[in-house]
Amino acid sequence: MRVAELIGLRQFRLVERQIADPGPGEVQVRVQAVGVCGSDMHAYSEGGIGGKLCVYPMVLGHEPAGVVAKVGSGVSGWQPGDRAAFEPALYCYHCQFCMAGRHNVCENLRFLSSPGDPGFFREYVNLPARNLLALPPNLGANEGSLIEPLAVALHSMKFGQPKPGETAAVFGAGPIGLLTIAVLKLSGVSRVWAIDPVPARRELARQMGADSSLDPNAGDVARQIPGVDVVFDCVAKRESVRQSIQVARSAGRVVFTGIPSEMESPIDFHTWRRKELALFQVRRSNHEGEQARDLLAAHLPCFAPLITHTRPLDQIGQAFAQLERYENGVGKIIIRCSAS
Repeated sequence: MRVAELIGLRQFRLVERQIADPGPGEVQVRVQAVGVCGSDMHAYSEGGIGGKLCVYPMVLGHEPAGVVAKVGSGVSGWQPGDRAAFEPALYCYHCQFCMAGRHNVCENLRFLSSPGDPGFFREYVNLPARNLLALPPNLGANEGSLIEPLAVALHSMKFGQPKPGETAAVFGAGPIGLLTIAVLKLSGVSRVWAIDPVPARRELARQMGADSSLDPNAGDVARQIPGVDVVFDCVAKRESVRQSIQVARSAGRVVFTGIPSEMESPIDFHTWRRKELALFQVRRSNHEGEQARDLLAAHLPCFAPLITHTRPLDQIGQAFAQLERYENGVGKIIIRCSAS
């Protein structure tokens, strides 16, 4: 099978690898579509993500969908040709956090696309059967690849708790920020401000439901946005962290969904203290995949503008370069790992 390996900063190579048959309880899947995530971009351009360095060669990609190719012994409910999205997290299910239902902070968590655990930029993967989520008829593989990032946005809502009629601000109109905007509007939030320096992404934010979109380089956004009930920082850069605290109203909520490039991020402690803000961190998702699938299937036109480009696996380098440069109005790029 073909595999796209990251072998250094901004360097991919396409290689041929063998894959064993699926073991007991496993399903071998043919990967059709994988979305490129912001964390993939950190690994590509910075050599690491969230304080963990890349170990080359490694295989990125954790927003996959495709079809069942083979079924291992002891697996029921799946057969070759079934269409599904694939969960990239492998939990132990027996540590204290798994037992408490907090699987996303599992003590023994393995996440496919991390060093030592290859991701989905390849044609075939063996997975536990429990990591497959069936796709409904109106979702193809491209749309199915949105389930994993949409699950992250939904997980962030558990902390932000948006209510009908409230107001919100979203820093960053990359894919997670855009999905967050769509979910906020579906939740009944009355007004959403989107903040992003890239004009094409501000336009995408409007298409996804933002009522206003602001350029943070064109003026102090804190002066342009009245205190909002809830803020989602999907960038987590030094300036967005500062501004998130500034634009939240007193007793409001601030949710940090983005992952900083830096190991430490300064906090405006006294503004946080005076406003008595509730600040939250998000780590991926925690079994929100089924909810994400159903929301996507029920409201597909709300999410469809996000996918702007697709490229075959052998053009993965060009895809990442396009994203890094924000070229051609790019929103979400889907890598097609196999043709059918």
